[in-house]
Amino acid sequence: MSNFNPSLADFEAMLNETLPAEGGFDGQVVKGKVVSIENDFAIIDIGLKAEGRVPLKEFAAPGAQAEIAVGDDVEVFVERVENALGEAILSRDKARREEAWETLEKSFEGDARVNGVIFGRVKGGFTVDLNGAVAFLPGSQVDIRPIRDITPLMNIKQPFQILKMDRRRGNIVVSRRAVMEEDRAGQRAELLGKLKEGDTVDGVVKNITDYGAFVDLGGIDGLLHVTDISWRRVNHPSEVLTVGETVKVQVVRINPETQRISLGMKQLADDPWDGIDAKYPVNAKFKGTVTNITDYGAFVELEAGVEGLVHVSEMSWVKKNVHPGKIVSTSQEVDVMILEVDPSKRRISLGLKQCGENPWDAFSAKYPAGTEIEGEVKNITEFGLFIGLDGDVDGMVHLSDLDWDRSGEEAIQDFKKGDVVKAVVLDVDVSKERISLGIKQLSGDPFANVKDRKKGETVTCVVKAVNENGIEVEVGDTGMTAFIRRGDLARDRGDQRPERFAVGDKVDAMITGTDRSSRKVNLSIKALEVAEEKAAVEQYGSADSGASLGDILGAALEKAKSGE
Repeated sequence: MSNFNPSLADFEAMLNETLPAEGGFDGQVVKGKVVSIENDFAIIDIGLKAEGRVPLKEFAAPGAQAEIAVGDDVEVFVERVENALGEAILSRDKARREEAWETLEKSFEGDARVNGVIFGRVKGGFTVDLNGAVAFLPGSQVDIRPIRDITPLMNIKQPFQILKMDRRRGNIVVSRRAVMEEDRAGQRAELLGKLKEGDTVDGVVKNITDYGAFVDLGGIDGLLHVTDISWRRVNHPSEVLTVGETVKVQVVRINPETQRISLGMKQLADDPWDGIDAKYPVNAKFKGTVTNITDYGAFVELEAGVEGLVHVSEMSWVKKNVHPGKIVSTSQEVDVMILEVDPSKRRISLGLKQCGENPWDAFSAKYPAGTEIEGEVKNITEFGLFIGLDGDVDGMVHLSDLDWDRSGEEAIQDFKKGDVVKAVVLDVDVSKERISLGIKQLSGDPFANVKDRKKGETVTCVVKAVNENGIEVEVGDTGMTAFIRRGDLARDRGDQRPERFAVGDKVDAMITGTDRSSRKVNLSIKALEVAEEKAAVEQYGSADSGASLGDILGAALEKAKSGE
C-alpha cells in the first residue's frame, strides 16, 4: 500500500466533495440529530460539524408539551449556515410548515378534511394550526349557530375543511362549520330515513320562541308548536319547557320536500275532547276558571285541555255593551251553563248569565201587563223614552204611547233625563228581553168611549178652540176631542163661520164616522141640521102642501117644547 500524504490542496478538494456548495443547505429541509437539550433549546446536528439551536416549543403542538429527547432524529429547515464550521440557523416550525403545505395542497385538491387546532384569536376570527401551517378560521365558520364562548373548542384537535389557500401569499382559510353541516346532513338523511309519522322519540329542547320550541332529535331539529305542547291553553312555551330539557315527543308530520318535522307532546296524552258531548250535556251547569279575556267574550276552562267561550252577549242579563273584563277577571272561578257543544270543531258555547236569575222573568212575574210602575227616565231617543225599572232592567215608552191626542214628537218634549215618571206595563217579552210601557194609558183611552158609537148618532159637544178652518170640540164628557171643519158648521153657507162660536159653547153634532186606525171621530153640524130638516118635513108636511120650511120647522119646535 502506498503512503498517501495529502497536501493542503488535496484536503480542500476532499472537503469540497463532502460539503455542498456555499449556501447549499440554505432554504432546505434536512435531517438532524438532537445532541443535547439546554435551557428550553434543542441542539441539532445537521452534519459536517454544523449545529443549530431550536426552541423546544417548536417541537410541541399548541397547548401541549414538547416530546423530544437526545438522540432523536428530526427534520429542520436551514435558514442559513454561518460558515462551514459555524452555527446553523434552524427552524422546526418552517420545516413542519413546508411539509404541511404539501400535504394540505393535496387535501385541498381532493376536497378532503384536515385536522387542526384552534390556538389563538385574531380580528374577525381565529388562528388554526394545521400541523405547522397557520390558517385563518372566520368567526362565521366556527359553528352552524353563533357561539358566545369558543374556549371549549380551543387547543383540541378537530377536523376542518379548507375553503381557500394561496401558498405564494401563505394564506389558508378553513371552516369548521362546513364539516358540521356535512356531518349534520348525513345524520339528517339517515335519521329521516328511519323516522316515520306517529313515532315516539326523545329529544332535547334547543331553542324556545313565542310560537313553539325547536327540539334536537339527534342531529335533526323538529318544531314543537305551542298548540301541540298541551291540550290545555299554553300562552308561551316557556311556561312548560326549558332549554336543555329532555322531552318525549311524537312525530306528527314529515315534509319530504322541505325535510321539516312537526312534533307534538299533547298527542301522547288522551284527548280530553273524546266523548265531550256526553261529559258536558246542553243546559247542564259546571264550574270553570276564566283563562283568557277578549273583546268578544271570555274563555273558561272546564277541565285541563277543555275550554269554552262565554260570548259577551251571554255574560249578563242587564249589562250591555260592556267589556267582558268588567264582568269577570282572569283566574276567577265561575258557574257556567252549557249552551252548545260542537265536537267536530272542538267548540263549547257557555252562558254565564243563565246561572243567575233572569230579571226579565222576575219582572214579568212581579209586574204583569196592566200594572202601574214608576221609574227614572234613563235615556231619550228619537223613538221613545227608556225608563229604569226593578232588577236593573229598562222599559221603553214608544212615541205613540206618550199621549192620546198629541203627536209623539210633540209629547216627548215634556220629558228630560232624570225625571221620575209613572207608566203602565203593556207587554213583557222575555225571549227578546223587552218591556213595553205606556204613559198615556194611565188616564184611560178616551176613544174607547166613542169607538162603539154608531154613524148618525147625535152628540153634544163643548167648544174647546176656534180657528179659521173650524172648531175643536170635546165629545160629551168622554175626554175625546174632535175637529169640525168649516164646511160642516152649518147647512147654510152663510152660517159656516167659525167666529159664530165661542169657547165653552155647547153644540149638537152628528157622528158621520169613526176611524179606529187613526183614532178619530168625524162630526158634522151640517149633517145634523139636514137630518133634522128631513125628519120635520116628513112629519109635518112637504114643500108641495104650500107650507114654508120656516112654518114646518116652527111647528116641529113648538111640538118639541110642548112635549106632544
